[in-house]
Amino acid sequence: MRTRLLTSVLVLASVLTVAPASSQVPDLAMTERIKQEGLQRSQALDLYLTMTDVYGARLTGSPEYTAAANWVRDQFADWGVSDARLEAFDFGRGWTLDKLSVEMVSPRYMPLIAYADAWSPSMDGVREARIVYVGDKTAAEIEAMASDLRGAIVFTHQPQSEFRDNDRPQPGLSTDAVRTGNPPGIRTSSVTPAREMAPLLQRAGAAVTIRPTSYRDGTVGATGNRRTPDGAVPSMVLSAEQYNMIARLAIRGEPVELRVELRASYDDDPNTYNVLGDFPGTDPDVADEVVLIGAHLDSWHTAAGATDNGDGALAVIEAARILAALNVRPRRTIRFALWSGEEQGLLGARAYIADHLETDADRANLQVYLNDDPGSGRSLGFYMQENMAAKALFDAWLQPLDDLDVTMNVVAGIGSTDHVPFDQMGLPAFNAIKDFEAYDERTRHTNADWPERMAEDELMQQAIFLAHFAWQASQMEGRIPRMPIS
Repeated sequence: MRTRLLTSVLVLASVLTVAPASSQVPDLAMTERIKQEGLQRSQALDLYLTMTDVYGARLTGSPEYTAAANWVRDQFADWGVSDARLEAFDFGRGWTLDKLSVEMVSPRYMPLIAYADAWSPSMDGVREARIVYVGDKTAAEIEAMASDLRGAIVFTHQPQSEFRDNDRPQPGLSTDAVRTGNPPGIRTSSVTPAREMAPLLQRAGAAVTIRPTSYRDGTVGATGNRRTPDGAVPSMVLSAEQYNMIARLAIRGEPVELRVELRASYDDDPNTYNVLGDFPGTDPDVADEVVLIGAHLDSWHTAAGATDNGDGALAVIEAARILAALNVRPRRTIRFALWSGEEQGLLGARAYIADHLETDADRANLQVYLNDDPGSGRSLGFYMQENMAAKALFDAWLQPLDDLDVTMNVVAGIGSTDHVPFDQMGLPAFNAIKDFEAYDERTRHTNADWPERMAEDELMQQAIFLAHFAWQASQMEGRIPRMPIS
């Protein structure tokens, strides 16, 4: 199947008319109109705060995510974006945290900073008990402790000694090669691996498991597994410093008692939803070709999802508003997409591909996909996925935005976000370049991902950037160059 697909893309690429970059003059008049609308009549901050304050967090499949998706669709419809719609795909049950309280009650009282893992089951009521520490125990030792573990609050890991202190290299500040994936992870450790420990604790009837985060200074990172089985032990993550204190006391033989409550509910609707809306093409020769711009709307559950990926989602939403306010009539169709399920494996983008890019003709009609995801702050340009011919074209399109600090396209690609499945099919798909200051070590997937991390002018700039590139791609003669596939 893969060989046939690649062969088809090669054939399509050979018949597409690709105009040289030197012949592509940006539509400067429209760029100025986009800037004026995006700077003088911006709604970026208001929309951003609505998305993060009213509709954050947006865990895939949850009622909270669905409410956010409906809000975006309704905004599109109100602005006159055509065929504003939700497109469902199968995901599995959603999850909502209803109550979480974690307190140390002995040897002294202290409220603790903790977050449940998404899709964790509920605890059976409030549990107040002495903690049981097994971070330094072998599987055999844990099995021998079964009677002590029934109904226990179990600390599963050793004290955390390493922390996330670094972000990826900053594209806007460094001439070094930008690392294109996520930064190296910092692990939490236990003598018995989690995959071996989990069934032992489940059979013993533990009440809840608690492990440390790898972030410092009260920042807690928590994600989760949508396939958490029924009957699993409820689980949560505790701030590293507080976890370490309690674990050290337990190692010394000092009794520590916690009072813990975790209540969650499941949504049995198996669907989650992408949000789509169009400005239909008006040139009969190219109207069926699609310029697709998108970002993932979903987030994790610990905060508002403001930088992962609220700013990228806002850029797409505000770009749609800007172009709607200008009453644009593009040659090609401009389509806006807010994806669900990115955090669980780029699921929304993959669902779109399955539904809309099934045939050779469908794939031939994708002019380009522009994605806005990792990092925060201003958009500096695009990662060009080694596509030198497209880079020459995009470099020409940078120039009208130099007053907004849009300064660079880089040859390298970047992974781990929604443009990847398009790129893997040989389609032109590029992701925005943003800096990573405090992103990897502070906000991404944590309880610190709040809208205070973004400035209004950065939000405005991101939206103008996407609207400009979408418009240029919709109006150009010929096609965005495609990479040959070997």
